[in-house]
Amino acid sequence: MTLELNIRRATDGDAEAVSRVIVAALRQTNAKHYTPDIIARVEQNFSPSAMLQFFKKRYVLVAAATDRIVGTASLDGTTVRSVFVDPQLQGVGVGRRLMAAIEEAAQANGVTLLTVPSSVTAEPFYSRLGFRSVRDSFYGDERTIIMERFLT
Repeated sequence: MTLELNIRRATDGDAEAVSRVIVAALRQTNAKHYTPDIIARVEQNFSPSAMLQFFKKRYVLVAAATDRIVGTASLDGTTVRSVFVDPQLQGVGVGRRLMAAIEEAAQANGVTLLTVPSSVTAEPFYSRLGFRSVRDSFYGDERTIIMERFLT
C-alpha cells in the first residue's frame, strides 16, 4: 500500500487532530503492553492544550494523508519524542517517513546521537530503524526503554 503523505511542521490548528491520533494509538496499540491505569495517566499528557505547548517547545511534525492527520513525531533537542501513528495506518510506512524527517532535522542542527525513550510497544519499530536499547527507565510502574542511534 502506497500512501500519499505530506510531512510538515505542526500548526496550532493541528492540536486537536494530533491529540486524537495519539490517544487512539495509546488506547488501541500501547494498551497491549500497558495497564489501563498507565494508559489513562499518559493520555493526560496529550490533550489538545498540551499539544499547543509542545508545538511551542519542540520541533513537531505531522503526517497528513489528504487533509487528515495520521501521525506525528517531535524532536526535543537530541531526543525523539511522541511518535504516534493512527492505528489503522500502522505498518505502512507513516512512522518510518516521520522518523526520516526527524533525523534530517536533527542532522541539520548538528545532532550526531539521537535518543528515544521508547514504549515497550514501539521498541521493535525503533530497533528496525537502527536504534539500540541502552537502559530501562521507570516512572512508577510504566517501563520505558531508552534507545540511541548515531547519525551519519
